[in-house]
Amino acid sequence: MAETKKTTIGGQALIEGIMMNGPHRTSIAVRKGDGTIYVEEVKQSEKITFFEKMPFVRGCIKFWKMLVTGTSALMKSADISEEGASEEEQKDQKKSALDEYMEKHPNLMVTLSAIIGIAISVGLFIFLPRLIVELAVKLIGDELSDSTWMSVVLNVAEGILRMIIFLIYLALSSKIEGIDRVWRYHGAEHKTIACYEAGEPLNVENIKKQSRFHPRCGTAFMFIVLAISIIIYTIMGVLIGDNNPVINILLRLVLIPLICGISFEILRFVGRHDENPVCRFFCKPGLWLQKFTTREPDEPIIEVAIAAMQAVIPENAEDDVW
Repeated sequence: MAETKKTTIGGQALIEGIMMNGPHRTSIAVRKGDGTIYVEEVKQSEKITFFEKMPFVRGCIKFWKMLVTGTSALMKSADISEEGASEEEQKDQKKSALDEYMEKHPNLMVTLSAIIGIAISVGLFIFLPRLIVELAVKLIGDELSDSTWMSVVLNVAEGILRMIIFLIYLALSSKIEGIDRVWRYHGAEHKTIACYEAGEPLNVENIKKQSRFHPRCGTAFMFIVLAISIIIYTIMGVLIGDNNPVINILLRLVLIPLICGISFEILRFVGRHDENPVCRFFCKPGLWLQKFTTREPDEPIIEVAIAAMQAVIPENAEDDVW
C-alpha cells in the first residue's frame, strides 16, 4: 500500500524498548522483566528557539538534543527492563560505586556520556582516517602531495576510508552479544512508523507486513554525513592545502557542524521527495546500511513499538507532516 503521509515522528531502539519522538511529545516504552510494558513520557522543552528553525543550523541543534535525550532514555531503559525480573536473574546484579554515582547525578552522567560518544565517533571516523592519510603523504613526499590533483585524490581516499571504517564498525557491532535484540527493536520502530504512514491501524498483523527499511532513518543520515564530508573536506583541501597536519585536524573539527547541517537539509529534502527517481537513488545506500542495523522483530517487540508510537501521535494529523 502506498504511503498516505510522511511523518516527522522518529525513534530510537533502547534496551528492551523504543523511544519515539513526536511533534509535541516524546515517549519511551520498555518491556519489563515481568513481561509488562512500561510507558513514560519524556519531558521536553516546549520552547523552540529561532536557531532550531534556521536551515543548516537546526540540524546540529536537533542532533545534539536527540543525542542527549537518546542517551538518557537508553540508560533508563536498562534499569526499567530489569524491573520485575526473578530473584535468580537479579542476584548477580549488584550496583557498583559508579552506578550509585550515576543515580545521584543523572544529568551530569547523560551529558558526559553524550560528549564521550561524540569524542569516540570523531576519533574513529575523523582522526583515524586522516592519520592514515597523513602517513601516506609522508611516503609519497611533500612535493607531490602539494599538487592540487593529489590533494583531491588524498581527500577522496580519506572519505572512502572513512566509509570503510564505518562499515567495519557496523559489521563488528552486529557481533556484540545482545545487540541483535536492539536491532530487532530498531526494525520494529521502522515498521511501526511505516504502518502509521500507510494509514493502517497499528496492530501486530499490519505492522508485520511493512518493510524494516525506512528512508528517513539515522543510519541514512550517517551515510549522508560521510558522503558530504568527502565533498567539503576536498574543497577545503584544494583551497587551503594539506601541508599542515594540525590545521587539517582543526579544520575537520570546525567543519563538522556545517557538514551535519547540510546533511540534515539533504535528508529532509530527499525524505520529502523519495518518490522521485533521483531522490530514490540517493536513498538506496542508507537503506542498504540498515541491513546491518535492523532485524525482523517478533510480536512482543512489535507490541512495545505500538505502545511507544501511540503515545506520541498528535491530535492534529497535520502537526507531524514531514
